[in-house]
Amino acid sequence: METRVIAKKKFGQNFLKDSTVLSKIIQSMPNNNNHIVEIGPGLGDLTEKLVKYKDTTAYEVDTDLIGVLKSKFAIEIENKRFELIHTDVLKAWDEKGSLHEESYDLIANLPYYIATNIILRAFEDSNCENIIVMIQREVAQKFTAQVNDKEYSSLSIITQIVSKEARILIDVPPESFDPPPKVTSSVLFISKKDNVTLDKDFLKFLKVSFSQPRKKLFKNLTAIYKKEFLSNIYSELNIEETLRPHEVDVSLYSQLYTKVKNGKQQRE
Repeated sequence: METRVIAKKKFGQNFLKDSTVLSKIIQSMPNNNNHIVEIGPGLGDLTEKLVKYKDTTAYEVDTDLIGVLKSKFAIEIENKRFELIHTDVLKAWDEKGSLHEESYDLIANLPYYIATNIILRAFEDSNCENIIVMIQREVAQKFTAQVNDKEYSSLSIITQIVSKEARILIDVPPESFDPPPKVTSSVLFISKKDNVTLDKDFLKFLKVSFSQPRKKLFKNLTAIYKKEFLSNIYSELNIEETLRPHEVDVSLYSQLYTKVKNGKQQRE
């Protein structure tokens, strides 16, 4: 008799059961020779499809699920088609720097509470080339938004800098999961550019820029830069001081950042 595994709230577990969605994820996999890394395989429904195509490594933090997965994929583990690592994936990143020693694609149904953090870590991981992940729809929209979209945010800008392509593949209703979450999900696809690194100071600059999204960008930036200094830069770049954060494109943010960085006129 099969033991029923109860999803744990503390791990943000919602097990994807919809075969149509699982097939869509598989169909969207890039045609390459990359290894696959899965985070939070749960009961292994997606894993079962992944290992048919490529060698897969999965990171699972829940001790109760490790036994289930080891039993379900005993043959694949023995044949070295599947490696199951029992750890917190963020700790693994901290310790190893990458989730795999060679090029890989991240394909996963991510826990909502750490999804953004995981994607940003994947951006920094030079071995990660493509990202196909299930996350909350509102968050997926922030990653894929364009300038002037209401969802446009620092995440949108970071994504445009590091990616060749970023789009939502499919929206997924709550009933596709067990238990059903309270929100709609989306499958997000991101294909990264080669050798792009993110400037930590630029990320801090973006955080300040979007600290109050409905306020004017100029007003947000005066929290750390002197008004006169900013006004001069705005004039040089021909930027209107009335613009709000979501109305400034990636190129202009880069130019602004370069100017304020070189000017070094931060408030004391």
